[in-house]
Amino acid sequence: MDAAERHLLAETLRKTMTAASGQALNAALTDLGWAELLAEQPDIAVPLTFRLLGETGAHAPLLNDVLLSAAGRPVGGTLPLPFTGGSWVVWERGDGAAGTTLDAELPLHTGPVGAPVPLAAGRVALAWWLVGTGRAMLALARQHAVDRVQFGRPLASFQAVRHRLAETLVALDGAEATLVAATDELGALLAKAAAGQAALTAARHCQQVLGGIGFTAEHDLHRHVRRAMVLDGLLGSARELTHEAGALLRAGGSAPRLVHL
Repeated sequence: MDAAERHLLAETLRKTMTAASGQALNAALTDLGWAELLAEQPDIAVPLTFRLLGETGAHAPLLNDVLLSAAGRPVGGTLPLPFTGGSWVVWERGDGAAGTTLDAELPLHTGPVGAPVPLAAGRVALAWWLVGTGRAMLALARQHAVDRVQFGRPLASFQAVRHRLAETLVALDGAEATLVAATDELGALLAKAAAGQAALTAARHCQQVLGGIGFTAEHDLHRHVRRAMVLDGLLGSARELTHEAGALLRAGGSAPRLVHL
C-alpha cells in the first residue's frame, strides 16, 4: 500500500468513525474489509485504525479481533480481557449496557478469568488508541487556549499554559516513538505503559488548561478522559506494566537496547 492509498484509507476511516460508533461502526468497518486488512497488513491496519478511534472518540470491539488474530483464531468473536487490579472484562460486540462506571459508552462488563492469549498485539493496539485519545485531548485544549481571552490576553500567551501543552505533546510523541520501536513482547509492554502514562498526562494537563469548562458534560474532554482511564486499565495499566517490566529486567540481569541509533 503506497502513501496515496494509505491517505485515502485514513480519510475513509476517519469519515466512517465520525459518522458511527459501537455496533454500527463495527458493521461499517466489516463492510470496508477490516478483517482482511488485519489479516494481510496488520502493521498498517492496527496503528491507523486504533489511532483514529482515539482521535475521533469512536469505539468498536476491534481489540477482540486483534487478540483473536494473534492467537490464530477466527475474528468476529469475544474473549475475556485482563483488567487492572486482577479482574477480567468482556468487550461485547453489541451496544448493551456497559458494566463499568468509568465509560458508560463502552459495552464492557466483568467476566470470568480467561485462557492465556498473546497480549503483545493487543497492547500495541491499545497503545495506539491511547495516543490518539491523548492527541484528541491536546487538540481540544490547544483550541481553547487559542480562542479564550483572559485579562485581555489570549490564554495561549501565558507561559504556564504553553508549558502544560508542550509537556503533553512531548509525552505523546515519546509514547509514539516507543510504539514505533516495539518489535517484541517487552517492547509492546513498554509501549503500552508509555502510552497509558502519556494519555493520563494529557488528561491532567488539558483539564488544567480548560479549567471549569472541562468538567462539564457539554464539553467533549470528559469523554476522552474516561476513555483514557479505561484503556489504560485494559491488558495492564501503566503502573502495573512498569513494575512488570522492572521485574523482567531484574530477573534477566540486563536491559536490552530497544532502539539502535
